[in-house]
Amino acid sequence: MTAPIWGRLVGQDEVVADLARAVADAEEIRRGEPGPGMTHAWLVTGPPGSGRSTAAISFAAALACPEDGCGVCEVCRTVPLGGHPDVDVVTAPGLSYGVDEARDLVLRASMSPITSPWHCVVIEDADRLTEKAVNVLLKALEEPPPHTVWILCAPSVEDVLPTIVSRTRHVPLRTPSTTDVADLLVDNYGVDRAMASFAARASQGHIGRARALARDEHVRQRRQEVLRLPFALADVPSCFMAAANLLAAATEDAHAITDPLDAAEDAALRAEYGDGASGVTQAKLKRLMSSAVKEMEKRQKTRRTRTVRDQVDRALLDLMGLYRDVLVVQMDATVTLVNEEMRPQVSQLASRSTENDTGRRLGAISYCRAQLAANVTPQLALESLMVELKDPWIRVA
Repeated sequence: MTAPIWGRLVGQDEVVADLARAVADAEEIRRGEPGPGMTHAWLVTGPPGSGRSTAAISFAAALACPEDGCGVCEVCRTVPLGGHPDVDVVTAPGLSYGVDEARDLVLRASMSPITSPWHCVVIEDADRLTEKAVNVLLKALEEPPPHTVWILCAPSVEDVLPTIVSRTRHVPLRTPSTTDVADLLVDNYGVDRAMASFAARASQGHIGRARALARDEHVRQRRQEVLRLPFALADVPSCFMAAANLLAAATEDAHAITDPLDAAEDAALRAEYGDGASGVTQAKLKRLMSSAVKEMEKRQKTRRTRTVRDQVDRALLDLMGLYRDVLVVQMDATVTLVNEEMRPQVSQLASRSTENDTGRRLGAISYCRAQLAANVTPQLALESLMVELKDPWIRVA
């Protein structure tokens, strides 16, 4: 029977078994015995929503927990919240991790654990490590201190440099089934079964997205706006308008996420420099904070940029689901549609084109996602995509 800490992982029984075995072998190593299931560096991969971060953080919690992941002690409660001193959960401050961030990680990883036998460093989005940052990390990954465990997360092995892959043990996650996701929504969040089934299908197995769709009407409305776009592509001006509307919605939603974070950081910085303390005038405060404010604003700007791109990419995944359904109808395949509730509209799109057309449209969406990942201006990438969705035989340079 697996420890309760693994209960947050959905549809990953094999992964849970491997990581639980590693936790048990970690105890063997501490006693000076062989523990082949445990190693000092891990690479957790899986498609969006599969639970990469959840697996990595649960693993770190189980290593820190005195009962191998009981799920109820202070350790198991604080690690997922980022409040445990022996588990560092690191997220890219912007579009990538640079050399400075990598050096800071190496320094933090070298510190001895305070209350636990291991010091775990979890790097989310390790695919965003630049090549120079990877070079800084390599020595620490290959020969870390005996108490340090590195846990890196990425979408796939191909998304990280071979030098990282060769120094880590690979843990592959798969997309959870819609049944598993629906059961999670019902059992853990009290979602109605019909809504849970819809959210599980619409999210295409992405647990976080499914939870948002099931519980937030605004998220459901945004998704419907995206799915209506292909029906409005009548000419080039309408394509440009569709691109502008999608980007505007993504930007609005991104600001709703980042604005509270920016405000909290600004308040924390002001408090750190003595705002409100006696003898600290606003002029003096501004002078003291000048350099720190510039650095903070730079980080906030890159975070906003990344969040906008993430919101756009989420919309593109919804469009891919729609055209996947179109292809299913065109091929008369006996599989459930992602957008089953839109079957009449999907059939309408299917009747207007061929399977080759749909394949090219899916390819255009994939290409747009790759452009965004390569830092192409979102407005230009989306305008090109909408033109190709209207006429899939046009290749927009």
